[in-house]
Amino acid sequence: MKLALAQINSVVGDLDGNAAKIADAYKNAVGQGAEIVVFPELALTGYPPRDLLLRPVFLQRAEETLVRLAASIHDAPALVGTVTANPDRPGRPIFNSAVFLRRGMVGQRFFKRLLPTYDVFDEDRYFEPGKKSGYFEWDGQKIGVTICEDIWNDADFWSERRYHADPVQELAEKGCSWVINLSASPWISGKEKLRGEMVQTIAKTERIGVAQCNLVGGNDQLVFDGHSLAINSEGLYLARAKGFAEDLLVVDTNSNPPAAMPWEDDEKNLFDALVLGTRDYVCKCGFKKAIIGLSGGIDSALVAVIAANALGKENVYGVSLPAKVSSQGSLDDAAALAQNIGIKYDVIPVEPIFQSASEQCGSLFAGLPPDQAEENLQSRARGMVLMALSNKFNSLVLTTGNKSELAVGYCTIYGDMCGGLAVISDVPKTRVYALSRWINREREIIPTASITKAPSAELRENQTDQDSLPPYEVLDEILRCYVEKNEPLQQIVAAGFDEATVRDVLKKVDYSEYKRQQAAPGIKVTSRAFGRGRLMPIAQKFREF
Repeated sequence: MKLALAQINSVVGDLDGNAAKIADAYKNAVGQGAEIVVFPELALTGYPPRDLLLRPVFLQRAEETLVRLAASIHDAPALVGTVTANPDRPGRPIFNSAVFLRRGMVGQRFFKRLLPTYDVFDEDRYFEPGKKSGYFEWDGQKIGVTICEDIWNDADFWSERRYHADPVQELAEKGCSWVINLSASPWISGKEKLRGEMVQTIAKTERIGVAQCNLVGGNDQLVFDGHSLAINSEGLYLARAKGFAEDLLVVDTNSNPPAAMPWEDDEKNLFDALVLGTRDYVCKCGFKKAIIGLSGGIDSALVAVIAANALGKENVYGVSLPAKVSSQGSLDDAAALAQNIGIKYDVIPVEPIFQSASEQCGSLFAGLPPDQAEENLQSRARGMVLMALSNKFNSLVLTTGNKSELAVGYCTIYGDMCGGLAVISDVPKTRVYALSRWINREREIIPTASITKAPSAELRENQTDQDSLPPYEVLDEILRCYVEKNEPLQQIVAAGFDEATVRDVLKKVDYSEYKRQQAAPGIKVTSRAFGRGRLMPIAQKFREF
């Protein structure tokens, strides 16, 4: 069986554009001798379509587009991910489907059975689960069809399972020699390896070949990494597609020899994910250019490098916005960074704006000592200028705060939080340092001083982050335990952390929820990101201590 896995980058809601991309990939695959062409989960609608699925006109047009698409499919069948109306009510109105297209006709439909409703997933909101797993026959073989989560429930791989059913096991019991999986599996750090190991375990356990076609691209906060794969019944790789790029993987399941396939470096994968997520968010939202406030620090430097790689250096505009307390060293570092990556760069002092605002508030602030109110005026003056430039030049402002800062509220709402995309808001500060050193592995791109100097918001004289926060090595581990693993205070303390420090960090996290829910959307790269993956109430009284 010569199988093509068409790893495409769909745009949510762009039915005609996605259909054209599917048709082009199909033509290329058939030109390479493919007998069956597979596309990702919901490739026609884009994933995740969310509440577009509640609009009847969207569902109607999706079906009409599928029928038109079928006209371009000839002898070699295509399996395309889309939505299908559920004729049996009560129940959800639609299925998440894989549709068999051949010779101009819409044929057999396969329905997703295991619907994830955790983390960023909410499929039970929209879809009716399929009742049984199906297959089609090809060249004397039974080929099972599954959709994404349907293969994420193997008892031999997971110590705890979310579902009772195991669709792959059922298909193996029906005599299927291969299972095809249409997938839209979002990436987090290390996910590509986990996914590969899981499929290898399934293949060996069930003695069945597995071919998975995974979506690639960024859609809102999610990044899909591709890495489509074919693994034989012995659990050995026959082929694997590129990561973080569109690819057409054609594999002959009878003649392709097994091969060892090492993974890319973790920092490279993280960088590629952030670049892809930034490019697709900016471009799919209709922008072509981005603006970044360059402080001279490591966070804004990293975001600028990501943006230049995502959009092209000619489409990135860096602006330094110094106030009275800003250091010359920071200005020098910002200018050096801009020169190193070749982006347009300007300096716009915000001290006059700050002074004017301070004077306007002077009579109201009289007799009160300077505090965060004055510090945040500087940050909000910067936000105001950046948003003015955004409006004037039709460019998206990229915010530069990292996950560690956002977690504890070490950021200014309507100030440095102003912008349309929070590029590194799910990247902890310690990982920011690691990624920056990786970027500089061959030559200095991010100025060394930006990496080695004590981090500072520079909103008052001689300020450093550690005036308010524990060292980032400590903070990030506490945050990982509390935010990503949901561990209680005493368990974190028992791991060796100072109890007063843990209490302070947890309190900051809890009290900063109102800020985070007003932040720009960020790119998810960890197991639990702020936003859709962590749905905490704002107005609530529960406290652990």
